[in-house]
This record gives sequence, structure tokens and C-alpha cells, in this order.
Amino acid sequence: MRFATAAFTLLAAAVLAGCATPRSTEPVQLKVLAINDFHGNLKPPSSGIRIQDPADPTKTVTVPAGGAEHLATAVQQLRAKNPNHVFVAAGDLVGATPLLSALFRDEPTIESLSAMGLQLAAVGNHEFDKGAAELLRLQNGGCSSEGCKGPAPFTGARFQYLAASTVVDATGKTLLPAYSIQRFGGIPVAFIGLTLKDTPTIVVPAGVAGLTFRDEAETVNALVPVLRQQGVEAIVVLIHEGGVPTGDYNACPGISGPIVDIVNKLDKAVDVVVTGHTHRAYNCRIDGRLVTSGDKYGTIVTEIDLTLDPGTGDVTRAVADNVIVRTASFAKDPRQTALIAAYERLATPLAKRVVGRIGGALPREQNPAGESVLGQVIADAQLAATQDAGAQIALMNPGGIRAALPLPIDGQLRYEDLFAVQPFYNNLVTMTLSGAQLQQLLEQQWQTATRTHMLQVSRGFSYRWDASQPMGQRVVPGSLRLNGQPIAADARLRVTVNSFIASGGDNFTVLRQGTERKTGVMDIDALEAYVKANPTLVPGTLDRIARLN
Repeated sequence: MRFATAAFTLLAAAVLAGCATPRSTEPVQLKVLAINDFHGNLKPPSSGIRIQDPADPTKTVTVPAGGAEHLATAVQQLRAKNPNHVFVAAGDLVGATPLLSALFRDEPTIESLSAMGLQLAAVGNHEFDKGAAELLRLQNGGCSSEGCKGPAPFTGARFQYLAASTVVDATGKTLLPAYSIQRFGGIPVAFIGLTLKDTPTIVVPAGVAGLTFRDEAETVNALVPVLRQQGVEAIVVLIHEGGVPTGDYNACPGISGPIVDIVNKLDKAVDVVVTGHTHRAYNCRIDGRLVTSGDKYGTIVTEIDLTLDPGTGDVTRAVADNVIVRTASFAKDPRQTALIAAYERLATPLAKRVVGRIGGALPREQNPAGESVLGQVIADAQLAATQDAGAQIALMNPGGIRAALPLPIDGQLRYEDLFAVQPFYNNLVTMTLSGAQLQQLLEQQWQTATRTHMLQVSRGFSYRWDASQPMGQRVVPGSLRLNGQPIAADARLRVTVNSFIASGGDNFTVLRQGTERKTGVMDIDALEAYVKANPTLVPGTLDRIARLN
């Protein structure tokens, strides 16, 4: 692609220009500030951040944190500690965003992060939610296919997205630059950015058609000799993949997940790994390397301090501190406040529109069987919205349920409340599956030892699963029932799902076999209609999925 070639040329020029900077004869102190999984949270998330209670380690407390206004101030104050600094991110800056950003195709988020001085960012899977072409538009600027809707022309990101492992099949080149070399005290430091190799299984497949997502560790290791030929010894990896620790936000006991294996496979030349994707906070040493993650939604800035050796150019010391962006500690940045206000003036009429009422809060936490109150409601809404397509069963992927639905103080639900729950704006697709295909689909909920996606099911459908059985054999044979009647293997069923998983997203590949497809309304429109029709919704009994063992 022309963009990728141009970007590499610019990077090369920047490196050559930097060669004129005299190299320090003393150790150079470098401050790397990092965030991940911002997801367009321009305002502080209602969830804040949950941390260990300082007064009682056996308990946790919620700390109000995050939001662009406070994040910008935190970054500014931390940056002021050291003239040698760089602000980076590990992906998912956009996508699955609150209404204020999503209404404008996430342009407000790109403008916000650009204004606070973000310089480099790995591409996350959510950057592909609307396809590769839209990602390039966010980088380069210009109006979307829906036209220009913001208060000013959109000029694109003033930071550089990096995508070392994402290759355009037609050209063999990366979609975006693989790395950027920055110089501090004349010492070059390389930042490699890449997303997880499983991206095609967790985004709409059409959006990444023609792209290959290569193995993360192999990609980095192949770049090490390329960087060393340019005199680089200090290497920082920004990767949108992560792990799951068992401890508090600034610790790392018992970390597990894909990032552990990836780091163990990395060339020893890699000094620091900034991670994301799992929405967790940790400060780790894995295979002797510093590995960090900053929670989500701008609630944490990871402050990484590196010492660069003037002789070798390598990192001799690397330490980190996960700094909570407490709304009570960091004042609002006026520039961010003005940006948010400009977009709010345009968004308010739609965001504040009353859509209905509910009789009680609808949480999204799953019970041991994998079922949630809000998941039931969404599945029921999608079933009701596709009756004209003959729908008998509706299934909802849990990753598409992004927030709980609390009971508003005045009892009135607004569009912004629903959008916080379902921000992807996917069409509903009703298709025909056999009973055998449906059972096979349910088996695909258990994908790895650490990755499970329990589909939420509509009323009238039920089944049992056995946790003691191996993956691929967990759904109890003969347990699938529709309105109390057993579902035969050769039964023809009309099943509704959203367009994301209909095309194989979240690795639900069986859905690609569905026939007689009929595309319906958008998912959030279905939820709005259901809320309007049921103004006294309260949590129902979680009895559609039964777990054995």
C-alpha cells in the first residue's frame, strides 16, 4: 500500500536526521509512559478501577479514575519529570467505545489522544472493528463513508500506528509501519508495535480480508537483526496481547495467558514489553524482561523508567510503576474539556433521548454455568426483533456486552445507556442450522484452556454441559431443548446472531455454515424496541444453561 511505503520513508528520514544528534557520554534516563485499551473513554468510566483495599488486603475498593481530561494532566505531570520521554500505547484505543466517540466514528478519541501527545501505538484488534480501510482513515484523516459529522475537519492521528505482524497479502508489506526508532541523548531506541495473531477470529472477518496476522514472537525476532543493522540495541515491544494476574494492579503474582509464552519466545534483545487486550493491570518480570499492562479506559498510566548505556546503547535498568489516574488527584485538562464539550453539543440530542424504563438493574456478570441476566435480556430482544425471519433461538456473544445496565435514578433509560451495553452496531442475521450444527456451535464456546466465550441464549432454549469433560465433548448429548422439546440432530432451526459472529467472529466458525440467511435490524435497535415493549424488566431466573460438575 502506498501509505505503508510512505510511512517507512518518513521513518527512515527521521532516523537519518537523528544521526546528527551527538551521543551522550553519560547514561541516559528515558521515561516511557504507556496506556492500553482506552476504548474511547473520553469521560471517566463509571466502573473506575478496582484495587486491593489498602486498609484490608482481603477486600477491594473502587477508585474513581480515568477519562481523557484527567489522563492528559497525568501524562503532562509525569512527562515533566524527564526531558527524555515518549508516550506510547498498546492498542484498542478505539472500538467498543462510548456513544460520545462512536457517534463520530471515533474521531474524538483520535483527536484527544493526539492533543495529549501520544506518539506511537500498536494496532489492537478493535482498531479493525470497521475494517482496515477505516483504520487507515483514522491514521490519515478525511471523512468517513457516512460523511463529515464533527465540529471541524478530521485530519487524522498525529501519532503513528504500528503493525509489524499485519501483512497485506497482495503486496507482502505491513499495513502500517512495523516499528519506529526514536533517539534520546543520541541513543536509538526501537519501538515495535503489533497486534495479536488471533485478530481474524475476534473481528468481523470481512474487515481483515486480504490481511495476514503473523506470529507475534516470530515477527519481533525477525526484526531484531534488522534493527541491529541500524545500530539499535534498546528495543521496546508494544503488543496488543496480554495476561491474567492474580494480584493487585502494581504486582504480578501468578500471571498466566498468551503473553507469558510470547515473552518467553522473544529474542533476548527485547528489553521491555508493554501489553494490553486483557484489560488487566500488572507490573511483571517474565524471562528477565519488564512486562507491563495498564488496566483499561485510561485508569492507569504505566510509568517506565529506563537507563540507556552510552557505550552499548542498550538498556541497563528498567523499572515501572502503574500510576492510577485518580480523578480526585489529577485536574481536568482545559484543552480536553473543550474538545469533549464541542462533541457533546452535537451528540446530546441523540444521547439523552429517553428510550424506555426498566424495573431493576440488569448485571452482566455470569453465573458458574456461564449465564447472565443482561445476556438473557439481549438474547430475548434479538429473538423478538427477528420473529418475521422465523427466529426460534437467539444467541449473543458475551464479548459484545460491554457494560451492565444499571437502574437510572429517575427510572428512565436513555439511548446512551443502551449504547454503553452494545456499542458495536451490528446487524442481526437469522439463519438455518441443524440440531447437530447447533450442538457443534455450542462446543465452540470452549476454545482454549484459558479462553471461553459462553453464548447467552434466548427464552425457550436450554441445554446442559459437563465441566469435567474435554473440550469438544462438554455439551451433554440430548440435552438441547426448545420450548421443552428435545432438539433432534436433523432438526432445522432458525437461529439469530449478530453479524460479527455470523461471519465466524470469536471463532464460532460453525455459523458460516448457516443457510437461508436474512439480515435484520441493528442489535441496539432490537434492544431499544424490547425495552420499550417491556417497561418493567427485572432480572430473570438464570435457568437456561445448566452446568454439571
